[in-house]
Amino acid sequence: MQDVPTVAPPLTLFQRDDCHLCDLALEVLALARAPEFESVFIDDNDALESRYGVRVPVLRDETRGIELDWPFDVAAVSRFLAGA
Repeated sequence: MQDVPTVAPPLTLFQRDDCHLCDLALEVLALARAPEFESVFIDDNDALESRYGVRVPVLRDETRGIELDWPFDVAAVSRFLAGA
């Protein structure tokens, strides 16, 4: 059996533990049928805390290097994913 290289999803959701806004963002992403994404929790990471602390949840497109800050809705996520 060949080893298949693992490729990280091009989307990252930066969030916190016990974050009701993050829970809402997950619901919106599900409703928008967002493709697979990586969840990154910023708690206990000084660099991420400094960058995203007051902004979470934030959806980042790693390929394009752009971010969508909360609040966002299904329409905003759809536009973001379509590149608009």
